[in-house]
Amino acid sequence: MTFFKKFLLGVIVLLFFSISCINKKPVEIPLTIQQDSTELIEMAKLARETITAEVADGLELSLWASDSLAPDPIALDIDNEGNVYITRTNRAKNSEFDIRGHRDWMTESISLESVEDRRAFLHKTFAPEFSKENEWLPDLNNDSIHDWQDLAVEQDEIWMLQDTDNDGIADISTQIMNDFSDEINDVAGALLVRDNDVFVGIGPGMYRLTDTNGDKILDEKTSIAEGFAVHIGFSGHGMSGAIEGPDGKIYWGIGDIGANITTVDGENHKYPNEGVIVRSNPDGSDFEVFAHGLRNTHEFVFDAYGNIISSDNDGDHKGESERLVHIVEGSDAGWRANWQYGKYTDPKNNGYNVWMDEKLFTPHWDGQAAYIIPPIQNFHNGPTGMRYNPGTALGKKWMDKFFLVEFVGDPSRSHIWSFDLKPKGASFELKSEESILSGVLPTGIDFGPDGALYLADWVNGWGTKNYGRVWKLDVTDQTNDLEQERLETQRLMTHNYEDDKTDNLIKLLSYDDMRIRQKAQFELAKRTFWGYRALEKALTEEENQFARIHAIWGIGQIAAKDVDDAEPLLNLLSDEDAEIIAQSAKVLGDVRYGNAADSLIALTTHQNDRVKFYAAQALGRLKHENAIEPLLAMIEANNDQDLYLRHAAVLALARIGKAEPILALANNENRSLRIAAVLVLRKLQDPKISIFLSDKDEYIVTEAARAINDDLSIEAALPALAATLNNEKFTSEPLLRRAINAALRVGGDEQLDFLINFAKRKSVSSDLRGEALAALGTWNNPSLLDRVDGRYRGEIIRQNGQLEEKIRKDIPSFLNERQPEILIGISKTLSAVGITDYNNELFSIFRYNKSAEVRATVLNSLGQLKFEQMETAMSIGMKDSNEEVRTAAVGLLAQLNIPKEKLPSIVDPIFKRGSISEQQRMLNVLGDLPVENSNALLSSLINKASKDQLKQGILLDLMESVNATENPKLIAQLDKLKEAGYSADSFQETLYGGNWWAGRSVFNNNPTAQCVRCHSVNGSGGEVGPKLDNIGNILNRQQLLEALIEPSIRLAPGYGTVTITLKDGQKVQGVLIEENDKELLLRTSEAEPLRVPLMRIASRENSMSAMPAMGRMISRRELRDLIEYLGSLRNKKRVIEGEDKEV
Repeated sequence: MTFFKKFLLGVIVLLFFSISCINKKPVEIPLTIQQDSTELIEMAKLARETITAEVADGLELSLWASDSLAPDPIALDIDNEGNVYITRTNRAKNSEFDIRGHRDWMTESISLESVEDRRAFLHKTFAPEFSKENEWLPDLNNDSIHDWQDLAVEQDEIWMLQDTDNDGIADISTQIMNDFSDEINDVAGALLVRDNDVFVGIGPGMYRLTDTNGDKILDEKTSIAEGFAVHIGFSGHGMSGAIEGPDGKIYWGIGDIGANITTVDGENHKYPNEGVIVRSNPDGSDFEVFAHGLRNTHEFVFDAYGNIISSDNDGDHKGESERLVHIVEGSDAGWRANWQYGKYTDPKNNGYNVWMDEKLFTPHWDGQAAYIIPPIQNFHNGPTGMRYNPGTALGKKWMDKFFLVEFVGDPSRSHIWSFDLKPKGASFELKSEESILSGVLPTGIDFGPDGALYLADWVNGWGTKNYGRVWKLDVTDQTNDLEQERLETQRLMTHNYEDDKTDNLIKLLSYDDMRIRQKAQFELAKRTFWGYRALEKALTEEENQFARIHAIWGIGQIAAKDVDDAEPLLNLLSDEDAEIIAQSAKVLGDVRYGNAADSLIALTTHQNDRVKFYAAQALGRLKHENAIEPLLAMIEANNDQDLYLRHAAVLALARIGKAEPILALANNENRSLRIAAVLVLRKLQDPKISIFLSDKDEYIVTEAARAINDDLSIEAALPALAATLNNEKFTSEPLLRRAINAALRVGGDEQLDFLINFAKRKSVSSDLRGEALAALGTWNNPSLLDRVDGRYRGEIIRQNGQLEEKIRKDIPSFLNERQPEILIGISKTLSAVGITDYNNELFSIFRYNKSAEVRATVLNSLGQLKFEQMETAMSIGMKDSNEEVRTAAVGLLAQLNIPKEKLPSIVDPIFKRGSISEQQRMLNVLGDLPVENSNALLSSLINKASKDQLKQGILLDLMESVNATENPKLIAQLDKLKEAGYSADSFQETLYGGNWWAGRSVFNNNPTAQCVRCHSVNGSGGEVGPKLDNIGNILNRQQLLEALIEPSIRLAPGYGTVTITLKDGQKVQGVLIEENDKELLLRTSEAEPLRVPLMRIASRENSMSAMPAMGRMISRRELRDLIEYLGSLRNKKRVIEGEDKEV
């Protein structure tokens, strides 16, 4: 080599290393927490002794990472070496909002369509000029301004926990990521460790993180998809469930805070009001929305055959529960965020709830909406972490099992469930289940390379607390019947597959553990020449089914880059093993191998349902037009018996995208084909779906109505839907409600006639006629939210004359009706439109109608219509026999402009003889009157209150009324009646005076309190907390208040852990079973309950209750109503003393 060449080579090498050094980021020293191994062993022993865990036979629980090493763990994943990774949130404390605490945001939040919409909302709501109003928001950037920039301070973290001395306990924790502080960032809920990359999902994106310089800190961040977390919704409904699929793609999900996704390829996928599961290559390419309509699956898993199984959280409605789900490509599970909140608190709207009233949350039943894939069955509360036994984990008893965390905020009521499934058609049904662990509060779980199950422990409650644990759940030495297999698996987890021989990799495709099979598959798929040929050969090895399946998947990975490489799978479509046929069909469809179309068509008549399912799915991905008739024949043969087969065929037809042959089915005699046609046209958003509104089968008409009205709507078909109001044969409530809503939305003269004529029709239920009149009452300015599904539709303003002119001639007939719903509806319509010509008729109805609800409603309408004899009507109302009417009459006082000299003669009798509700209403009125008129009266009432001369049930109303006046003297006079803070003593005014019905509504429907999510009454509600059927006999009002405001002070037997220090220094922990004036009865890890005499106890500490403190979550008025309701729940003779009987 010449000198010049040597010199040039040296320059090139120097330049290369210079560029490499420039690109590398500076080495940093990561934050680490290290603990002494000797101390850790003692700590682990103590930690195990101090929890009361129930463990299934043959299993044992031990501490793997102590409190300080695993702070507030959410997601958990484990690498090949056994290092545990957890995400930790700081943003959940200050920067991730829960809509339940901000009900004034609900309508605007449900209107958001993108992450940028949410950013704009936050900037507007927390603008610097609103700093004073937002003082509750911590000033995290210390600029003395409480604004949106305080949302851009906190960061989330990823920690790596290691057992460096191999003694079975982690001794070092390293912070490998501290990032994501944008104001629109959510919480780091999705985590996947894959080779040298870590994938973390934290709204608005899924990010691929890499350590580029070996310092353990993930210093390179690449987004592979953006647009997640559209709404401010329920906390904990963000991104989660990152997992690597058998096709080498990354799968992950987000809950119902929604997504409007932009991919690296620039494609847009809009699902703002529902949860989705998505997938893409590790670099973000080939992105797809896999499934939608989910609420919050949190985590999902692949079984050994590539099926996705999960459990979806329920909507927290009374009578509902979580759902065990089989998630397939293109499926819609039915949930929308707008079925949780929004329209239900809008006075212009109604309480109809599609999810509950149309029973979408239940397993399939005749008459259920056809567009959804319903659950396998309803299932356990609070599903979070989930895993599937990869094959050699734990022991033989646990093979083919799924493991699911039930997280309910209370370790004593939380579980890890083990269950398995058995085939049912193209899907599954539950085979068996058992609880394998309770007494800890797991979030994420994962199997380690050693075959043990590791679980992140939130310890207790719902909020962050700056500590947590990681436990190891494993078989005992006596039941370790897979010991050698587990050791070999552990060795193979760290095996160097890149340098291994192809023949050895082929052998590993038959290995008992799917993790090892997948590693071998992935490495073979990288070797596009020799690996491809080896996989092709493995297809014919019939001794091991799993080896063939992984070979199919491996060829699919290679064919994803060159579709012609899928050709060897074609011969497998005639294999004797139905599962091999099904897997081959699936992969051929995934890679879109067009030459397989004819063979796939033949499989639509196969005797095996899974084969038919994947054949249909593949034909749809191929968009093969010649498959239309075979797919229709498959639908006809299925006869709606297997919903998964119908779904696969419908999805395929929609992907093929030819509407003409589908529309031609409108006159087909086969019902299954007509149902399928509606479902296909819904997916195509084709306005010609309206022809099915003339179907002879009302179920099919209803399904078409759902397609036209719901979600984004098929707006061009709304007029046709409105016109179904003219068809007198229809009685379906889901159909007719949508038709009423369509008429309101279209808003023309013709639609107005439809509504009026429908309201006059006496052949339908009075409820639906009343709904039509209620819609008419909002005609000029409807609710912003859809009257059926609650979707945000925007503001509509119409001229008043249109409705008045149309309805005037029919008013007399409506007023002559006897049905209360009709009289209530027409009175509201008259007052909304401002028609005063019928005031005398309304006054007559008010005086003589037997229904108190009608009288109260009409009286309010007369007030709004400024009836000239209003003072007389109010006087009559105040003497009515019904309290509701009297209260309504009191409320009219503010409208009558009565001189302040006459006020005492009207007001004083109410506070002497009126009921609590009348006095409460009067105080509301006094707060609205000009302060110069109400000043003397309110001052007098404050004096009486200070002398205990007022009923306790109106103290809260007095405080609110005085504050409403903004009069400094009155407020100063009131101050001595109030106490600041959130202890029970600060809420004494809520003990009495509540409304039973309103309290029942808070219990069942309030989206913030969510009582029914955890508690049941008369068998309806959640099972997380105690049943409350007899709570009014167990606790008096003061104790109920304490339980609501400071829930950790008092433990319900069976629902909380207590730690006791005895006088001799011994410590005891257990679940409280019973408590009396002599002893405590605790359930510990021992077989028999432990009795602890009170005289032996030196100190006692109750665990933090999983129930949130209500004082910060609901208003005092709602709290008062809730106490009234709970205090009434008594099914036995009263057993406590000391409660005032005032009601």
